[in-house]
Amino acid sequence: MEVHADVDGSGVPLAVLLKRELCNQKVEKPDILFGEVNKSKKGEDFTFLVDKCHRSPGEGASSTGGENAGDDDTISVFAIFDGHNGSAAAIYTRENLLNNVLAAIPPNLTSEEWTAALPRALVAGFVKTDKDFQTKAARSGTTVTFVIIDGWVVTVASVGDSRCILESAEGTVYFLSADHRLDANEEEVERVTASGGEVGRINIAGGAGIGPLRCWPGGLCLSRSIGDIDVGEFIVPVPHVKQVKLSNAGGRLVIASDGVWDALCFQEALNYTRGLPAEAAANRIVKEAVTSKGLRDDTTCIVVDILPPEKLSPPLKRPGKGGIKALFRRRPSDEMSEDQMDRGCFEPDVVEEIYEEGSAMLARRLNINYPAGNMFKLHDCAVCQLEMKPGEGISVHGNMPKHSRVDPWGGPFLCSSCQVKKEAMEGKLHSRNSQSAAQLVPK
Repeated sequence: MEVHADVDGSGVPLAVLLKRELCNQKVEKPDILFGEVNKSKKGEDFTFLVDKCHRSPGEGASSTGGENAGDDDTISVFAIFDGHNGSAAAIYTRENLLNNVLAAIPPNLTSEEWTAALPRALVAGFVKTDKDFQTKAARSGTTVTFVIIDGWVVTVASVGDSRCILESAEGTVYFLSADHRLDANEEEVERVTASGGEVGRINIAGGAGIGPLRCWPGGLCLSRSIGDIDVGEFIVPVPHVKQVKLSNAGGRLVIASDGVWDALCFQEALNYTRGLPAEAAANRIVKEAVTSKGLRDDTTCIVVDILPPEKLSPPLKRPGKGGIKALFRRRPSDEMSEDQMDRGCFEPDVVEEIYEEGSAMLARRLNINYPAGNMFKLHDCAVCQLEMKPGEGISVHGNMPKHSRVDPWGGPFLCSSCQVKKEAMEGKLHSRNSQSAAQLVPK
């Protein structure tokens, strides 16, 4: 007897209908396994490891692994803070950054809205943490690589030269952070110079420059960090942010300080982790880095495995498919034929880019160009969340008319102290001081 599956008249096979039904079901969150290893030389590397964390500010670190932390309301957070000129900035940032980020996200959002709001909140949280730390009058600074995992979505915010890479289940490698060493980033050199900083190498007798490019005063090799008040405001805390969505095949994150990356290239680090669980993989990477170059610097590595739930079988890595991808495939559903979609919910190993932005300009980073714009309190400071009365805030757009055709709202807005911070980072205060000094010089 011949059996027909098109009982509803659609002509679609029953197997396809069942697969589509599975696609419409709630996607389960992945299992998160992680390991961390540190070899200390200066005692300035610090980590933050939270596998279950509430989305509400003030509850982040205390809710780790708690029984009351419902899976639907939790995220995972992993970070490395590589301090320099002391550990004060790294410790302060570790203790305050997460709450500052979460406080910048409005309550009662859907999961999709929360994901859309996160990149902006990360910028606000980084800048607020830096601004608050300046009141401590400490001269240290820190790099930050800050990773938030929300289901299958991974968001990475970074300043400095600690790095985060992702290896998908298929074996393709993705860079999720930026390198803010002056030697590695010509655009940052131009920005620092335009903002009033001087960039050059250490001069020796005869005028020859040695060593890496540095920013003067201070001699810092980085263009972005938290802290470093003695160097200048042109060393900004505005992070590069990248947000991607993994398929349910999962992947592995390697987050490490420059003690690792100065000794190992990314492919070497990944090769050393083959077949090892997260803790053993982190230990192997640190061991090989120290063996290669010696313990010249604090050397720290976090390995995070994002795995399918236990009842799902992760696909095996296909040999010969490895490679580097700086660009991501956008909206895989747009690129798949109906036949491909019928054969499965989605491709087994597609990493989809949701968001990426690296500009150091606050006006660009805080301006909302997506529908989530109306989720934010209109008159709160976009950085420190200070509640202001209508008319008190200063538009991040500066001289742009408040009710222009481009931006009829005129916001987002900053309080007066955050506006001063913004102008200092953009070099406007330096420019004004230079003009004032020039006017005082007798002719």
